[in-house]
Amino acid sequence: MVTYVTLFNWTEQGISKIGDTIKRAEDFSAAAEKAGARVKAQYWTVGAYDGIVILEAPDDATAVGLIAKVAKLGNIQTETLRAFDSAEMRGVLGKAK
Repeated sequence: MVTYVTLFNWTEQGISKIGDTIKRAEDFSAAAEKAGARVKAQYWTVGAYDGIVILEAPDDATAVGLIAKVAKLGNIQTETLRAFDSAEMRGVLGKAK
């Protein structure tokens, strides 16, 4: 599984429906499971971003598809980062020699 960190900010629509944010997060987790992915964690934050989702997916297409599906609902804007654990980073560093 590949790990992705998605940072999100609410849109005006999303903030106007802030009371639904936990339900929307649960729905996203269910959609991820159905697609063969898994939400490892979700946090609501204070600062530059309104929240963070840590997603594991089998491939880029699955991850990006899930994130696009939720973003097109209009409640959030996202920025997604591919994350590497220490074992994966060792492989990257091995190719940098």
